[in-house]
Amino acid sequence: MRSHYCGDLRAEHIGEDITLSGWVHRRRDHGGVIFLDLRDREGITQVVFDPDREESFNLADSVRNEYVVEVRGTVRARPEGTINSEMGTGEIEVLGKELVILNKAETPPFQLDEHQQVGEDVRLRHRYIDLRRPEIQRKLRFRSKITHNIRNFLEDNGFLDIETPILTRATPEGARDYLVPSRTHEGSFFALPQSPQLFKQLLMVSGFDRYYQIAKCFRDEDLRADRQPEFTQIDIETSFMDEEGIMGLTEGMIRDLFNEVLGVDLGQFPRMPYAEAMQRFGSDKPDLRIPLELIDVADLLQDIEFKVFAGPAKDPKGRVAALKVPGGAELTRKIIDEYTKFVGIYGAKGLAWIKVNDLEKGAEGLQSPIVKFLGDDVAMKVMERLEAKNGDIVFFGADKESVVNEALGALRIKVGEDMNLIEREWAPLWVVDFPMFEETDNGSLTALHHPFTAPSCTPDELIAQPEGKLSRAYDMVLNGTELGGGSVRIHDQEMQKAVFKVLGISDEEAEEKFGFLLNALKFGAPPHGGLAFGLDRLVMLMTGSSSIREVIAFPKTQSAGCLLTDAPGEVSAAQLRELNIKLRKTP
Repeated sequence: MRSHYCGDLRAEHIGEDITLSGWVHRRRDHGGVIFLDLRDREGITQVVFDPDREESFNLADSVRNEYVVEVRGTVRARPEGTINSEMGTGEIEVLGKELVILNKAETPPFQLDEHQQVGEDVRLRHRYIDLRRPEIQRKLRFRSKITHNIRNFLEDNGFLDIETPILTRATPEGARDYLVPSRTHEGSFFALPQSPQLFKQLLMVSGFDRYYQIAKCFRDEDLRADRQPEFTQIDIETSFMDEEGIMGLTEGMIRDLFNEVLGVDLGQFPRMPYAEAMQRFGSDKPDLRIPLELIDVADLLQDIEFKVFAGPAKDPKGRVAALKVPGGAELTRKIIDEYTKFVGIYGAKGLAWIKVNDLEKGAEGLQSPIVKFLGDDVAMKVMERLEAKNGDIVFFGADKESVVNEALGALRIKVGEDMNLIEREWAPLWVVDFPMFEETDNGSLTALHHPFTAPSCTPDELIAQPEGKLSRAYDMVLNGTELGGGSVRIHDQEMQKAVFKVLGISDEEAEEKFGFLLNALKFGAPPHGGLAFGLDRLVMLMTGSSSIREVIAFPKTQSAGCLLTDAPGEVSAAQLRELNIKLRKTP
């Protein structure tokens, strides 16, 4: 039904008789000549119908936007002065000779113009129409190009594409599982995988050595712009390779990808210990494009009477940090109040600040309601440590360390974006030396990554003093977004049991949930490790999209629903009976 795609036609096709099939993107009547912009997945071509071909002309006059048509005609050069340099097909047009309407279309609920502002709910409800938009099609084609490049790289490096199960059992991955009731095992449930973690480790025990999979994963968690209940992971695992080898290989993959599809050289990725990232940037995925940093000032504020600062300064689990913003003294009180509300999202009780107007006047040159509580000497010592200059503003965070890090870390990003302080387009890095565990609100320990990550110590050392022990984990970060995370895995049964013990997982629970893994580790498990990349996030970053919903063909909403199919939906009483499930109505 077609000889060429619309977007493939160029000047070298002039004089050829061709057949095109696609959608009418736009119809125009210019003084007795009908122009149809015909669109398919490759682009748009202008088709001209002259009145001397009466049948096809009248038919062209009757079509409307989004009609599906077939056109037979001849490629010709556009008349002088009508060339469109912004279109790939802008040098040519097709003289339409025959037109067949393959299917009519009702008026769509929104125009397929990339400049058209349409609510996301409308777009997602009619996603099959939204997906016709050239902007969305470019992103999904780009996604396909990315996966093609990655597959080629991994297979050229000896990796095998192996599928792992979708129906499995619940594992402690840090988020809620999606559960699937079993009809044949009454009262039992499968879980959709949060990752293929255990199965890819078992593949290493099986001797496959290098595995990859572009895998669907599922997490029932609160959603944000870069989260979906079902998402796609580039999953990688390899044997007989330490963290240096794994990071080198996967960094090479991402550098090759950016070079091939964007023409961008990311260069060597710097490395930063987790502790340094948290201290300097308040985040374990710092955006290094922004030159602002957090500076500790607790030691200068321990002895002042102002308890808002002195309390956290003396608390071993507290932190007092400052964020200097060059040129920030120009910020209005209204903007500062907005920033105060912003940090409140992260648990901060307020946002103290000092504007630096004239340092030559000492403390009198500082503008702030808190200077009088600090005292002139302390205020000037803080300015000296921060190397503050006239025209700067300094924001302060004083609270539990986690609250200060989250609040000032997020403020750093927001201020950097608001004040156009971003210094470069791309800023990759590796964050390494993560703690093995973190403390929960009730004082117990939980794995910072997952319980199959190898620690940098012996089993006895881990059990004796788990706090402060480092893991052999690593995260790849790009522009403040975690692209991927991984680690060297535990391949020794005794070490795995030690980690379970620290986490409070009893031998019985470990055997029930992970007996198959513990048994596998007894039968010659090789040293192994890996990394998983979030494909959706990667595509989002590389296309400059604001949300991963823009780069997924059929995404869910922020409430984990599908407006297109109206899922999730109710099921019949008969289906529930088959599954031995009875619904409990909420009072």
